[in-house]
Amino acid sequence: MPDPGIVARKRRHLEVCLTEDVDFRTRTTGLEDVEVPYVALPDLDRGRIDLSVTLLGRRLQAPFLIGAMTGGEQRGGRINRALAEAARRCGVGLMLGSQRVMLERPEARASFEVRDLAPDALLVGNLGLAQFVAGYGPAQARRAVAEVGADALAIHCNPLQEAVQGGDVDFRGGRDRIAEVVDALDVPVVVKEVGHGIGRRAARALRGLPLGAVDVAGAGGTSWARVEQFVRHGRVVQPDVAELGVPTARALVEVASELPDVPRIASGGVRSGTDAARALLLGASAVAVARPLLAPALEGPDAVVAWIRAFVDELRTALFVAGAGDVASLRAMGLADQPLGARAGRGE
Repeated sequence: MPDPGIVARKRRHLEVCLTEDVDFRTRTTGLEDVEVPYVALPDLDRGRIDLSVTLLGRRLQAPFLIGAMTGGEQRGGRINRALAEAARRCGVGLMLGSQRVMLERPEARASFEVRDLAPDALLVGNLGLAQFVAGYGPAQARRAVAEVGADALAIHCNPLQEAVQGGDVDFRGGRDRIAEVVDALDVPVVVKEVGHGIGRRAARALRGLPLGAVDVAGAGGTSWARVEQFVRHGRVVQPDVAELGVPTARALVEVASELPDVPRIASGGVRSGTDAARALLLGASAVAVARPLLAPALEGPDAVVAWIRAFVDELRTALFVAGAGDVASLRAMGLADQPLGARAGRGE
């Protein structure tokens, strides 16, 4: 059944993310413990460093995706269009917010229709695992892809967010539902969290599925358990719950240990080009950034482009001083000489 409050909730999500302190308080991403190598004689021309990567079948000018944010209401459409234009201009990818509202309310579809603004950009659709458990199937997955011209579909796994929201909390059989979608679609499927992390046990459950990527969406950035408490109660009533999750750095290491051949996207508290370099050193194929781009998107595409270009410029500098001429070279440096970063992989 359609959720009558879904549009109002999306509007409130935007308001809270723009006006409240919704970052984790006691937990960090762990990326700060990863040391970017420094080479005083890099033997490189910084201007010739190649940041391009291929992800989900598309070539990106930098290993960067605009993360999933919104859609389904007026401001959401404006935000998505600004993000799409910026993605085209910067040569990066864009992941849409949850398309559930679009499938249940046809009038919301326009807020997700951005392919005309970014005809060649990597565009990733998005639906929730909870909806597939509750009755969605391959037909809804195909619609989500076809109606926006997406190159891939993300399935977001958000049990903590749903629990705090008072939403859909039956996740039984989730792995089987993901498998059905993967088998049915002719585009890649990305499994992602929303900011509380995919760790070892979840990754182990995904073994054997031919996934396009896993977006670890780790703890340390925006806490959606915190966001939902503001939305539902107007304040944070369970602060400890808002701190639950697998930190981003640890999630990258644990997912790599269980799914070594599946590309990893690092999101969750990635706030700078140096953070991106640290994530690449931990094996990420690309990074995704969401909330920091929300306010710029409301200003317009120029503000988003400026933010992304500054981020990418910092990433280029990190590769330069590490002596890495391209992204593959940086990733190949791996965890060597990372006594602090190696701690990110501890734990089950």
